[in-house]
Amino acid sequence: MSPQVLGEDGAPLDQIRLIGLRAKGFHGVFDHEREAGQEFGVDVVLHLDTRAAAAGDDLGDTVDYGSLAVALAGIVRGEPVQLIERLAQLLADRCLDDPRVAAVDVTVHKPAAPIPEQFTDVEVAIRRTRPVDAVLAVGANLGDRLSTLQAAIEDLHAVEGIAVLDVSPVVETDPVGGPEQPDYLNAVLRVRTTLTPQQLLAACHAVEDAHGRVRETRWGARTMDIDIITYGDRVSVTDHLVLPHPRAGGRAFVLVPWAHLDPTATLPGAGAVAVLAAAAQDRDGVRPRPDLVLAAPR
Repeated sequence: MSPQVLGEDGAPLDQIRLIGLRAKGFHGVFDHEREAGQEFGVDVVLHLDTRAAAAGDDLGDTVDYGSLAVALAGIVRGEPVQLIERLAQLLADRCLDDPRVAAVDVTVHKPAAPIPEQFTDVEVAIRRTRPVDAVLAVGANLGDRLSTLQAAIEDLHAVEGIAVLDVSPVVETDPVGGPEQPDYLNAVLRVRTTLTPQQLLAACHAVEDAHGRVRETRWGARTMDIDIITYGDRVSVTDHLVLPHPRAGGRAFVLVPWAHLDPTATLPGAGAVAVLAAAAQDRDGVRPRPDLVLAAPR
């Protein structure tokens, strides 16, 4: 499956592969499948960082794949389900019980599926990723700013793999850099996502584009601006994305609403958000707007 799962340093994670696990189960839509049962196959690929185990040679620093195999076989032999899609999800959930596992690929094989034609196998393959909390900053200074921001929040929440959990109070801010332009409305969102950072960035760009974002002038006026500020605790640099956002630590229009949303928040590598907000040079250009309210989708 693709794309690769990346670790906190932006490098691909290691993999532990458990291939060809076999167990008899009673899963299926038809009565005879639930009565007679059949053999199912399971392949599992765990994505995790194995460097601690490699350095210390200690089983406690990695996944005990022997115990995991017993647990997965127990699920196959256990309570029947109708669909192997459901069985794959149950197996993935068990793998993600271990907090060291960032993502898992599960393939369920059903070679004796009730199909009235010659075939070799039926497979359902899924990837499930441990959700990550991320912080996004949103802003707009053209058109109906508040309505546009609320619509963008709804659009982000509608993306598969993104849930908008909290929205900060709204602030109005003086433009920073660029040509002369109207004031911004800004807010910060806390989202939970199973997308990779690159997929999350693409989703943000798609929402910007849907609301008429034009990228002709750097720091120019815009109907919609969405920045990824943090993605978990990840610190990484790629050609298209730097995490955390490289200028977030000095931007009061990000830090002030973020500190109101979460007074205990920290910016990886920089420190407490509330402290950074108090020291930001552009703090005087940030004005609370309690009369304007954005809401997280329900």
